[in-house]
Order: sequence, then structure tokens, then C-alpha cells
Amino acid sequence: MPRPKLSLIIPYERRPDNLTLALEGLLHQTMDRDDFEVVIGTTKYDEEYLSLTRAAARRLRLVTVMTHEDFEIPRARNMAMRQATGSVIVNMDADTLLPAEMLEHLYERHYASGQSACVVGQVLGYGNNYDGDVPHVEKEPFSVWRERLEEIRGTAEEPRDPRFQVEHVIPWSFAWTGLIALPARLLHQHDLYFDESFRGWGVDDIEWGHRIAATGTPIVLRKDLYALHLPHTRDSAANFATEAITYRQFLRKWPGLDVELAAAFSDVEANTLYPRLQAELRTVLPRGATQLGSVGGTVAGADTLFLGVPFDADLRILDPFVRDALDPAEPAETLPLIGMALPHEDGEMERCHIMPAIAQLSATYRDKVRATARRVGGHVAEAGR
Repeated sequence: MPRPKLSLIIPYERRPDNLTLALEGLLHQTMDRDDFEVVIGTTKYDEEYLSLTRAAARRLRLVTVMTHEDFEIPRARNMAMRQATGSVIVNMDADTLLPAEMLEHLYERHYASGQSACVVGQVLGYGNNYDGDVPHVEKEPFSVWRERLEEIRGTAEEPRDPRFQVEHVIPWSFAWTGLIALPARLLHQHDLYFDESFRGWGVDDIEWGHRIAATGTPIVLRKDLYALHLPHTRDSAANFATEAITYRQFLRKWPGLDVELAAAFSDVEANTLYPRLQAELRTVLPRGATQLGSVGGTVAGADTLFLGVPFDADLRILDPFVRDALDPAEPAETLPLIGMALPHEDGEMERCHIMPAIAQLSATYRDKVRATARRVGGHVAEAGR
């Protein structure tokens, strides 16, 4: 059998209704079934899963990679990607429903000539992620969902996915795994597997996108590609609690203004705010400084954090007050993070100083810095207040 053009990577745990619909959508693809494979990563032996995939496996090139361990999405995706044989890796979710022509369009329009881009498609219905808890979802047949796919056909001309409605200035920020493709050769060349240390809901995908962008691979949004996000039960509070933790992990791994904005405001809003904040910073930076950052160290025996410290390009501290206050016998940590979001734990520092440059920023950013200072520091002092 020839090598498939596409390998569809799906992580799975206990969403039989969603997966049943997703597989039905794949069975209706116009692309020849020999041209794509479905590789599902799961970490539980599940008779219900085996039953619902048995019929699909007779008609699709379907591979299950199963291991007995706690389920985490990055681990499940990696297990599946390591068994994939297609020329293009397509990460999707068990709750993603594709229109019939979508795989053919994805390959013929964006990869048939050997293109090297990471291609992102619209996924409609992500409001289920943010509109509060979802304790119950009514099961509906595939015929109903097929009609809904027809209803959104015009979304290619007028995108409804919020990622497609703002200027895209932070390449990695929209690398959500509902529908995203990458040539397999780039995956292997740059070892672009998911970081399995990210546990819980959220951020593992955009951290993956951050590393894709760092290779020089363009991440492009293609409005002609679209899918539906299928509803499912959800504990929003639990999700956002783990997202806050994983964003701090992201900040610790890749500290930078772009990551800080996403952590503080969301990945979508960060794209709008990034150029505005850069413009503001140019007006508040003192002579010789190229950026504002944070410094953590020991001052008079107390763990202390300074926010909004002017740095040069090598992260050298330019503020003499901060330099003189720090205990020279203790190591200090400098991070290129203003303070809107930080990797530090709650209450980690005894004191927190907000430097004068922060007061010159607009309230949108200034208020975030103050909130972070209250979260991280015990006693908070702000210049001029």
C-alpha cells in the first residue's frame, strides 16, 4: 500500500459520542481513503472505544496506539505521531468534525507542491470552551451535524473563528490543535513533538507552535479550511486553573513579551495588544534601555522582586537603585518579562517593587502588573504611590 498523503493524529479519552461523529466525518471525505490514515493515541484499554472504532477500521486506514498510563494529551499525540507514516501530519481532536472535502482541499491546495508551511484551519464552536460549565450534552445523529456543516460553508469568505478576525502578528499564538497541519519531514528534522511535561488543559499546543515558529517555518491561517468543534461536558473552572499553571510553565521555558501578553490577556487578544505595547515601550524606555523586565533577588535578607526594570539587550540591569539594593552575595534572576504575567508561584516573594516606568504605561498593562505583584509578592511598593 502506498504511503498516505496525510496522517490524522487524534488523542482520545472517554468521548465516544464525539469520536463517533468525527470518524463518520472522515468516512465521508472526498479524498481517497488510501490517501490518508487515522492514528489515535489513547492510554486506557477501553472496550467501548474498541467497539466504536471496529466498524470504522474496516473502511479507514485506522491505527490505535494504546498504553496503560494516565491520560495526558501531549503524550497521546506523541505516541500517535511516532507511528504516523503520512507525508503531512494533521493534528485534530476527537471533537473535531470535518466537512467532506476538507482533507482533499488541505492537501491539494497547501501541500501537493511540497510546501513547508504549518497550516491552521478555522474551528467553529470553541465557545464551548469559555461559556461556563457544560454538565450535559444531548446526543445528536450525524445527519444533524452534516446539515450544520453545510450551514457554515460560507465561513471561508467571512471567517467566524476569532483567530481569523484579528491581525496575526504573533506566529505561534494560533497553533491550536483542533485543525493544524505540518509536513512530516519538518516534524522529524526539528524534533517537533509536544512537550509531555505540560499536564492538564491548555497551552501545550501553543508552546508547540512557539517551537515550530522558532524553526523559521511559517504558521499560516487558511480561511478556506474549516471544521466544527463538537460540544462535550466541561468543567471550565478546572480547565482555567490548570491553564494558569501551564502558562507559568510556558513563561519559564520561553520568557518574552509575546508569551507574557498571551499569558496575561489570551492568545487572541495578545495579537492586537502586541504592536500597541511595543509603541508604548518606545516612549517610556530610558536612554540606553531596549526593554523592561523583572529582577528577583535578595534585599536585606528578604526575597524581593522588581517589576518594570530597564534592561539593555543583554539583560543587564540599568537602574542603579535596583543594582545597589540587591545583595551581591546572592544570585539574582533577570527575566525579559515586564510583570503582566510571571512564572513565579503565588506568594513566592516577600516583597515586590513596581518601578517608575510601569506608571507611564496605559492602564491596560499597568493594572496587570499590579495584579501580578499582589499575587506574587507579600508587601507591594510602587514608585510614586
